[in-house]
Amino acid sequence: MFKKALKFIVHALSLILVFPVYLLYLIIGTLSDKDQVFSSTVQLLSLFPGVLGSYIRVAFFRLSLDKCEQDIFIGFGTLFSQRHTELGHGIYIGPQCNIGKCRIEKNCLLGSGVHIMSGKQQHNFTSLETPIRDQGGHFESITVGEDSWIGNGSLIMASIGKKCIVGAGSVVSKDIPDYSIVTGNPARIIKSRLEE
Repeated sequence: MFKKALKFIVHALSLILVFPVYLLYLIIGTLSDKDQVFSSTVQLLSLFPGVLGSYIRVAFFRLSLDKCEQDIFIGFGTLFSQRHTELGHGIYIGPQCNIGKCRIEKNCLLGSGVHIMSGKQQHNFTSLETPIRDQGGHFESITVGEDSWIGNGSLIMASIGKKCIVGAGSVVSKDIPDYSIVTGNPARIIKSRLEE
């Protein structure tokens, strides 16, 4: 009971602490590209260490993301590049992750250095005369299904079903069905958890 009350107080204090930063983000965002201002603000907040740093980041994301639950942990140095992101209950995001446009469902675990990209179409490269940076692209929302675990250093470019395990260093370029255990580059299904 005491621990729950203490967490509530720390969450409330974190919201109060981060609110001026959020207001500044809103003001500058009306004068400039809101996504760039969002990324810059996240970079600053990613540098606060430890559990207190996570509380501060979660407070900002509760105000700025499409959805962010309170009972999550976001590690040191983790960056978010898109405001249109949803974070469910009980998520753990390890340090040094890079999160694009996505929906991470409840009780997921992301190891250190996981990159969730905004799909595979971020950059067009069909024209040889136009620089790739000028050809535009398309952001897709990637889903990580509930109770999935993504190992350290994995690159995620496609959606992952619920209750999946992605081995460390895997590159997920195709959608992964529920209950799969995948590993490798490109990631391949090595087993279904339903077989256990």
